Amino acid sequence: MQPLYPEIKSNQTYTLETDDGHQVYYEESGSIDGIPLVLLHGGPGAGCTPRYRRYSDPEKYRVILVDQRGSGRSTPHAELENNTTQHLIKDLEAIRQNLGIEKWVVMGGSWGVTLALAYAETHPQQVLGMILRGTFLGRKQDIDWLYSDGTRRIFPDYWQEFVQPIPENEQCDIVSAFHKRLTGQNELAKMGAAKAWSYWEAVVATLEPNHSLVDSFSNPHLAIGMARISTHYFINKCFLEENQLLDNAHQLKGIPGIIIHGRYDMLCPVENAWSLQAVWPDAEVRIIRDAGHSATEAGIIDALVRATKTMYQELKHDCSDPTSN
Repeated sequence: MQPLYPEIKSNQTYTLETDDGHQVYYEESGSIDGIPLVLLHGGPGAGCTPRYRRYSDPEKYRVILVDQRGSGRSTPHAELENNTTQHLIKDLEAIRQNLGIEKWVVMGGSWGVTLALAYAETHPQQVLGMILRGTFLGRKQDIDWLYSDGTRRIFPDYWQEFVQPIPENEQCDIVSAFHKRLTGQNELAKMGAAKAWSYWEAVVATLEPNHSLVDSFSNPHLAIGMARISTHYFINKCFLEENQLLDNAHQLKGIPGIIIHGRYDMLCPVENAWSLQAVWPDAEVRIIRDAGHSATEAGIIDALVRATKTMYQELKHDCSDPTSN
């Protein structure tokens, strides 16, 4: 099993001041001369953690972490106005240009896969390669699986706890019911809904119980950011056309990809990874037999570290090949 690389600090932190009221936090670590790699967190709304710096060799990669609008250290916290997939793509391009990066590897997990694909299909010329974990495609069926009639069948006990803040007559549309409370004026109801939303995602994310992950997701700052922003995106169909990411996958032609997916991922079924690879032949799927969804699981950590090593060798070979374009 490959472990995470040792802890490192960021070399520099920045703020992207947008023209519509957001301050987007981003940072870089590792080698300034390394292959640029941008990591996209999940949620939406979860934000980055120091762990994100540790999936790749800091002597070989220049690692950029971005807290998406309203998430993590970006402000205003949990802000929904001017917060769409298209805004996030625009922010990534601004950050890439601000850092003087021509092309970069895009790495994301869960919702970060959705954003990574949307970005790469919009700006394929700026993408060297992609490493994706826990594929979420932003379709109605993906949202319904998690919040209607999929995951609840595996975890009926946790589901019962999850829907407790919602009256029975509103449980036919869980996402809208949570969004109503998370955007309302009742602060107690808002925080109760946020904690329930975040707890549900944490307890179903791993094959084995992970109490530290549950504790992390129960943090009020993270819970309110992720719950508000997630429900905002999900009631708006992730600001994508239905099946957009698979329909536009031809834009990824020539971009190497590694798709990592836990066999027992209960948030995003492994079928999602299979469907993506079917329309993106330049990608390979690596199914982790003893893992669920979370990037904290040993099997997923091992796969992500191996993937960054594989991608480095592939890109290094391409750059050194005088016949390559």
